Amino acid sequence: IHKHQTAKTSKHTSNMPTTQPRPPVQATQVPPGTAIHASLPAAQFYDAYQVADPAPARSALQTWLDLVAQTPRWTQHLMATRNRLVRMVGLKDLGQLHDRHPTATGQLSRNASDYQVGDRVGIFLIRHLSDTEVVMGQDDKHLDVQVSLHKYAPAGQAPMVVVSSVVHIHNALGHAYMAVVKPFHRRIVRAMLGRLQ
Repeated sequence: IHKHQTAKTSKHTSNMPTTQPRPPVQATQVPPGTAIHASLPAAQFYDAYQVADPAPARSALQTWLDLVAQTPRWTQHLMATRNRLVRMVGLKDLGQLHDRHPTATGQLSRNASDYQVGDRVGIFLIRHLSDTEVVMGQDDKHLDVQVSLHKYAPAGQAPMVVVSSVVHIHNALGHAYMAVVKPFHRRIVRAMLGRLQ
């Protein structure tokens, strides 16, 4: 009886669908030689996370647009709470990471080829744009933040996507804001990169 039960269990287990594990998201350095790396001097906060690139042929901006289109619901709730709170102290309500805004040509688009430097993407303005890196930023009276998505292929290794953030803080409000936001920021970046397809 014992042998029969074991065989049945083994057969049932072998028929169960298997899911591929997602590539791990790893902390890394802000990539040297990138546009955002030049903004590191005097920054009070910076970090970077990387993951294997599932679509190396996609441009950096298209990868970002696809990434924010999959923003987790809990992240949207956090952003909505953030916007309500900061309005009380006179800071900008930035909206959501996945918000669409008209480009310079008046289009609402998810196609990277429709965007240029100066266009708004979600909560950010595009400040640098190339096939391998997009740098976006938002300035406010308490701090200036820049975010970069950079794609690269290390010699002999799989292509990677790196999301870097650099923050310059202006005053005590900025320091207080970052103290609260920092843990959520790290969780959000890791969660979004973990969903990259």
